Amino acid sequence: MEKQLSSSESLALITEMIQKAKKEAAGDGSFQLLLWGWVITLCNFGHYFLAKSRYEMPYIVWLAVIPALGWSFAHEFKKRKASRIKTHLDDLLGQLWVAVFGGMVIVLAFMPALAFRHNPVILLLAAVGVFVTGAIIKDNSVKLGGLVLFLGSIIGFLLPVDEQYLVAGIAMVFGYLVPGYLLKNKFKSRV
Repeated sequence: MEKQLSSSESLALITEMIQKAKKEAAGDGSFQLLLWGWVITLCNFGHYFLAKSRYEMPYIVWLAVIPALGWSFAHEFKKRKASRIKTHLDDLLGQLWVAVFGGMVIVLAFMPALAFRHNPVILLLAAVGVFVTGAIIKDNSVKLGGLVLFLGSIIGFLLPVDEQYLVAGIAMVFGYLVPGYLLKNKFKSRV
């Protein structure tokens, strides 16, 4: 025989279920911002300092993106598999970042055609992704991160190639990492 719950026990159970559903549906959303923020920031700064040190292959630092891709995809796969709730916003965000990623791959494939001045274009694509993400999740710090990336892109177009890496590294700190940590802290206080 099932135990009858009192009204306060029922309310507590419903509240707990709603909190659990909110956590599953929204997550903290900061994982991808922090992962890519750290990886791309370090790669940009590494490329800049190796190029300034006249190292023959400064682009070698970009190999760090390969394990990050695996980690990113594995995290998303695991998160989606474990989630019992899938919202329209989850699908929209996923499709947005697939489109941004596709655009970045195309730009990187044509780096020689762009005379290796691809970094501002990559920042521009990231800016669109971050700004729209901020609009979808209604978070002004993320939208502001997108605006910082737009500004980094504009500045990058005005600079020589090596300096573009320095600007991109700085833009990633304020466009990805700062909003990522703010989002993470907001989530901790909310749940």
